[in-house]
Amino acid sequence: MTTITVPSAFRVHAADNVATLLGDAASGSAVAVVGPGAKSELVAREKIGMGHKIALTAIGEGEAITKFGVVIGMAMRRIEAGEWVHLHNCRSKLDERSGSFDLETGAPPKGAEYA
Repeated sequence: MTTITVPSAFRVHAADNVATLLGDAASGSAVAVVGPGAKSELVAREKIGMGHKIALTAIGEGEAITKFGVVIGMAMRRIEAGEWVHLHNCRSKLDERSGSFDLETGAPPKGAEYA
């Protein structure tokens, strides 16, 4: 008998438009979303690692990204439901440098001067 594992994502607050993955999600895999006001399932549009954010709804360019019921960043381009939400498509409202950080490590670009 084959067991199919569906990754889960946790929505912290009913106002959130992202959820945090509790396990790795492969591109095209179903993701069960749990938490306040969460819909039951969505499809990951790309590979997303555990601990990273997945968009629960489409988020327009310049729109707020909300987690914990508060705005944590702004979309740099349109983000579709099921996409990975990270440094390549969002920026912090608190740290304007965030859009230039390395996608995998979060490090600033080589040679960049940051105080």
